[in-house]
Amino acid sequence: MAAKIRGERDLGIGMLYLVLGVGGFAIAQHYAFGTPRQMGPGFFPSIISGLLIAFGAVAVIRGVAIDGPRVSGWNLKGMALITGSVVAFGVTLAPLGLPLAIVISTLIAAAASEKFRFDWRALAGLVLLAGVCSIVFVSLLGVPMPLLGTWLSFIPR
Repeated sequence: MAAKIRGERDLGIGMLYLVLGVGGFAIAQHYAFGTPRQMGPGFFPSIISGLLIAFGAVAVIRGVAIDGPRVSGWNLKGMALITGSVVAFGVTLAPLGLPLAIVISTLIAAAASEKFRFDWRALAGLVLLAGVCSIVFVSLLGVPMPLLGTWLSFIPR
């Protein structure tokens, strides 16, 4: 007996998560994993890929077991802005540093939402996000990312 698709969106996003998770996990296996205390370059991608696989499996099960909305079309603007956000982060990290790369990529991603409004709360959240990420990843975890990029090298450190 074949399973009936009841939630197209859940099934679709679940399959996407599974493909990306398995692909990321396969690539991460070429790098040393390390330990939680001494993380290797494969540690973070392996953990994130495992989470994607888990969320993908849950979403696929929901798509088969629970009634949900049908896929009604493609949000090309949203897909372009989210993809552009990831590309912008990669392109701006070295020249501008982590905090500014986070600000730029977050603003691009936020533009994908029709509900986003740039006000003082959004600005405060953005500054807080950039600060917390900088502290957690660079200071606490020791991830080698620049806080000030090459374009900002004229600023005394």
